[in-house]
Amino acid sequence: MDEHRLTSVPLFASLSDQERRRIAQCADEVDLPEGYHLVREGRFAYEVFVIEQGTAEVLRHGEKIADLGPGDVIGEMATMSDGTRNAEVVSTSPMTLIVMTSREFRQVAKDMPAVGEHIQRIIDERTQALTK
Repeated sequence: MDEHRLTSVPLFASLSDQERRRIAQCADEVDLPEGYHLVREGRFAYEVFVIEQGTAEVLRHGEKIADLGPGDVIGEMATMSDGTRNAEVVSTSPMTLIVMTSREFRQVAKDMPAVGEHIQRIIDERTQALTK
């Protein structure tokens, strides 16, 4: 993946060139069509996604709970906890995604405090929203 494209992604924008280079080495970029199921509720988490382009909706127990777009992270909660997916995410337009394995993503969050803190804020916000 092209490390320079990572500068447009909020999660990675503040990182050094060296840190973005490392992420580019362990990340892939994929294009998906509209209607694609990125994650399924209850399934084990093998990867995390960051939306570069496109949109998706989040469904929990069949009910729409959120819309996602460029810069949003998908799958971070289950990935960081070695757990199962707590929602389903379906693309609502063609998408370009940055994909990292769970293992690589956890290591990046550990080694790069800015990424780890950003992810923890996302998890805290989403956990709070789920308990309302």
